[in-house]
Amino acid sequence: MVSGIRFESVSVAYGGQTVLDSLDLAVEPGEVMALLGPSGSGKTTALRAVAGFVRPASGRVLIGGRDVTRLPPHRRGVGMVVQQYALFPHMRVAENVAFGLRARKSVPKSGIPARVAEALEMTGMGGYAQRYPRELSGGQQQRVAIARALAIRPDVLLLDEPLSALDAQLRSGMLAELARLHRELPDVSLLYVTHDQVEALTLADRIAVMDRARLQDCGTPQELYRTPRTRFTASFVGNANLLPVTVGRGGVVLEGLALAVDTGPAAPGARATLCVRPHLLGLGDGPNALRGKVAEVQWRGSTHRLYVDVGGHRVKADVPELRQVPGPGTEVTLHFEPRDAVLLSAEVGDD
Repeated sequence: MVSGIRFESVSVAYGGQTVLDSLDLAVEPGEVMALLGPSGSGKTTALRAVAGFVRPASGRVLIGGRDVTRLPPHRRGVGMVVQQYALFPHMRVAENVAFGLRARKSVPKSGIPARVAEALEMTGMGGYAQRYPRELSGGQQQRVAIARALAIRPDVLLLDEPLSALDAQLRSGMLAELARLHRELPDVSLLYVTHDQVEALTLADRIAVMDRARLQDCGTPQELYRTPRTRFTASFVGNANLLPVTVGRGGVVLEGLALAVDTGPAAPGARATLCVRPHLLGLGDGPNALRGKVAEVQWRGSTHRLYVDVGGHRVKADVPELRQVPGPGTEVTLHFEPRDAVLLSAEVGDD
């Protein structure tokens, strides 16, 4: 069965405080949707509303076109993976994976071993069925948790910060494994909650950016990174220089400096914010030159990050590793191509 998820004006409140405010969002069948945002943004509440662990104060949640708003969790056809694995320490791996199948009684007892073996093979844990969780690494325990969620053959898979307890190297490997799993399960929709932009950019087909209980933006990783719609999106999805400017004719003005950029429908004289990604700034003369003094330099292996004071604004530039590194106080020139800047309304995302 191919199922998607739809939120229709879903609001959730705790103790009179709205923690999810009128969410309208559709996760297409077979799509990976990341809910990305800081703590308290409403992303986990949205996921729990799909799982059935919180009941909306208003609105509807649909899975595969079916209204599940009032259904108990075990009747929704969802699998869920959480941050802390939630494995039973007294059960072997195979017993943990079988737990959901036994609880739901959706599979004959005789069919459970085959389902367990299938899920363990899919997650690369086929040889660990008789081990206890304490005998596994953190990454292996998370694979078992994923296998348990997959064993019930869910219509949708919910993942709530599933990699945050792992170190950086393990996270990278597990991201690759999740991407592989999704290729093997193209009919299963994934709703993936994270505060980590790298996870969202790497795994998701689309990203829904959440802040202060509301949906702020939604699009493909490339859309949100290259053409963010709000200041919040620009700053939360990747690094960004956000500079206050005034719209002129044929460009913008930054502290008296005219810069050639596409101003779109913005009217001359309007306040706006210019967004330029650090890696799109070059060092040396070029179009849209920004002159200033180096405040700080950070070596990052293949690149140097320069922090340059330009007209009272600190501008970040990621440039290829330098043989001669300009020290603090050195005057330098940065530049960027007109096509590499995005103009954001000063009002959108600023309140």
